[in-house]
Amino acid sequence: MAASSSASAAGGGGGDDDGPEGARIPTVVLCIGMAGSGKSTWMARMVQHAKAQGKTAYVINLDPAVMATGYKSNVDIRDTVAYKEVMKTYQLGPNGGIVTSLNLFATRFDQVVDLVEKRVLAAAAAADDDETDGGGGGGGGEAEAGGEAKKKKKKKKKPLDYVFVDTPGQIEVFTWSASGTVISEGLANSFPTVLCFLADTPRCTGPQTFMSNMLQACSMLYRFAGLPLVLCFNKIDVARHEFAEEWMADFEAFFESLDSESAPTRASTTGSYSVSLCRSLALALEPFYKTIRAVGVSAVTGEGCDAFFAHLETARDAYYRDYYPGVLERREKREAEAEARKSANASKFDADHQTQTSAGQPL
Repeated sequence: MAASSSASAAGGGGGDDDGPEGARIPTVVLCIGMAGSGKSTWMARMVQHAKAQGKTAYVINLDPAVMATGYKSNVDIRDTVAYKEVMKTYQLGPNGGIVTSLNLFATRFDQVVDLVEKRVLAAAAAADDDETDGGGGGGGGEAEAGGEAKKKKKKKKKPLDYVFVDTPGQIEVFTWSASGTVISEGLANSFPTVLCFLADTPRCTGPQTFMSNMLQACSMLYRFAGLPLVLCFNKIDVARHEFAEEWMADFEAFFESLDSESAPTRASTTGSYSVSLCRSLALALEPFYKTIRAVGVSAVTGEGCDAFFAHLETARDAYYRDYYPGVLERREKREAEAEARKSANASKFDADHQTQTSAGQPL
């Protein structure tokens, strides 16, 4: 399934009915963050908030080592891959077991994409059936008899608005592995996809740890080939995020906090080097700060959810404007290459046929 029609992509945005057969294409949200940043809790909050707003979500868990999630998954890697068995079979440690489990799951991730596509098309088909049934003039008795069944059918076939994807707690397992590329590209080639990078706000209060998180967030843009990103400062119920917004908007304010933090170690060579590096990085990341969508959220209280979902809509538009033209270009290139191979094979067959005919050989 294409992420939208070519016309929608050229127009710079995806509408509510921008897919095949009038189906709305859901927005995929890839939830990524450091271990302990609150990804699973935030996943549960996103699902809960979407449901409260009358939206429908499809949930995918890609963490094979998690003991329990706070949400119900439509697709769960743990139902397919036994993490502890993988460790035992291949004699791996915890991180190696997670990487291998994700690699095994990625080999069949096209089936996951197919499941989501079928769900989208089923909703479109149900909507068409409702319109057809509604246009008829059947008797009142028949309408009452079939009303309850139609109501249940319609409830099961609500259009999907979001696909939330929870990634492993070890950020490098997903972001810097081949399986992460397979999964992210598989989703982004079929659906508008947005990266949600979760930063642990209490751990960002120090200028140097803040810079480490910003570098991680920035690397996501390069690692995932320019997919739009929403930066979430989580746990604002514990520590407010306004300081981070100030540092992103004013590098001089960041410098002042950096000097204040590094005063005790300023005389040491290590302290001097780290301060100088952070200053340089703050200036280098200024263009990144100006274009990033940042929001403070609390997975526990739900604060900031409305702002986050508003950012998702603008990020969805950015996907169609900036990323999707590349998807179309790559798709057209693959189709042209396939057509060229087909033509070359046909030409070779004709040449062999003529050679055998002229030589009097049986075909």
